[in-house]
Amino acid sequence: MKHKGIILVVLGIIVLFVLFSLLSQRGCVFKEIAAVGKPAPQFELKDSNGNSWKLSDLKGKVVFLNFWATWCTTCKSEMPYKESLNEKMQGKPFQMLGILFKDDPENLVPYFAKYKVNFPTLISSDNEIAGLYGITGVPESFIIDKNGIIRKKFIGSRQWDSPEAIALIEKWMQN
Repeated sequence: MKHKGIILVVLGIIVLFVLFSLLSQRGCVFKEIAAVGKPAPQFELKDSNGNSWKLSDLKGKVVFLNFWATWCTTCKSEMPYKESLNEKMQGKPFQMLGILFKDDPENLVPYFAKYKVNFPTLISSDNEIAGLYGITGVPESFIIDKNGIIRKKFIGSRQWDSPEAIALIEKWMQN
């Protein structure tokens, strides 16, 4: 009777170890979530025009990465500030990218017709990239430095064309 209990415990440990190993190999367990001071999770996605974007190709530029959705009212109110920032950064080592979050890409055409959006919006149909970045809602934005390190994370909307926001981005262009 005593040996049966020990055997069951050992078998249980072996089963748990095998399950954990299988899930880890499939990437289902312990995905690292983006953190300030750490390298940004890499991705390759197509934008709403079918162009391919790879984060690693943007080394040498400060990347403003913004998760947003057409149904999000705060995203809508933030959009003019992002557009203004993008215009002010033209000709500098800067790239603004949006990633559509929990939204149908077909909503982009009427949205773009109604609102001015001149930066690429990337499509992650399964929202896997949002998971890698630990997105809980929108808008959420990341400032990624020229070496691919996340320097700031912002939850909620901001006035992105303010002198403070521009100074923050330009700081990472210098470093």
